[in-house]
Amino acid sequence: MNAKPGRRATVNSSRALEQLRELVEALEGAQRHRLPPERELAVQLGVGRRALRRALEVLEAEGRLWRRQGKGTFVGKADGPGLRGVAGEERVARLATLTDPIEVMEVRLQIEPALAQLAALRGRPEAVERLRLLARRLNEAADSDARELWDSAFHRHIAETAGNRLFLALFELVDAIRQDSGWRQAREVARSPERLAAYRHDHEAIAEAIARRDGRGAMAAMRRHLSRLHHALLIVDVDGHAQVPDPPRVDEEMAHVP
Repeated sequence: MNAKPGRRATVNSSRALEQLRELVEALEGAQRHRLPPERELAVQLGVGRRALRRALEVLEAEGRLWRRQGKGTFVGKADGPGLRGVAGEERVARLATLTDPIEVMEVRLQIEPALAQLAALRGRPEAVERLRLLARRLNEAADSDARELWDSAFHRHIAETAGNRLFLALFELVDAIRQDSGWRQAREVARSPERLAAYRHDHEAIAEAIARRDGRGAMAAMRRHLSRLHHALLIVDVDGHAQVPDPPRVDEEMAHVP
C-alpha cells in the first residue's frame, strides 16, 4: 500500500534534517564554511527542496547556521559538539523494534524534567531567547510535518542548554527512536484541537520558567507537558481508536507532583 502524501513529506523533511545536521556537525569549527546552494545541497542529500528549506530553518533557529542575502548559508559556531549517532544507526533501528511509544514516554518523563531544570539553572541569555523562538515556531506550525520538526528542535535545544553531554546522548538516542513513522502517525492522531491548544500553553510555560531561571518550575512544567502527551498516547491505539476518555484536568492533577 502506498504511503500517504503527508507521511512521505514528514519522512522526507526528517531525513533532510537528520542528514543536514550530520553535515553541519562535521563542519562545525571551520571558519566561515559556506554550504552549497540549495539546489546542489538537495541533490547531494537526496531530498526535496521544500524539505531542505524546512531543515535549514530549524538549524538556523538552533543557531547552527546563519544566512546572509546574496552571500549564502554558513555553518555557525555550535554551543557544543553533537553526540548524535553514538549508539549507531543499526542499534537505534533495533531498539525501535523492541520498544513502543509508551516506553519512550516513560523514559522521557524521567530525563526531560531534569534537563529542563538544568537548562533553567545554566541557560545563557542567548540560549533562552533561542528557546523562545523555537517555542513560537513550534506553536505556529500548521501541519504534522512542521510540528514534528519544531517539537524535536524545541526539546533538543533544552537538552543542549542543560550542558550535560551524557544527558544529551540519552536524549538523542530516545529522540532518534521516536522518529519511527508509525509512532509519528499515532502522535498525530492523538493531537486533537484541544490538546494542541494545551501543548502550546505547555511550551510557553516551559520556556518562560527556564527564562526566569526557575528550576523547579521548569521541571514541573515539563513533567505536566510530558504527562499530557503520555496520556494522549494511552487513549489512542495505532489505528486511531480511543481507548479511555480524556482526564478532566491534567494541569491540576500534575500541579502537585514534586
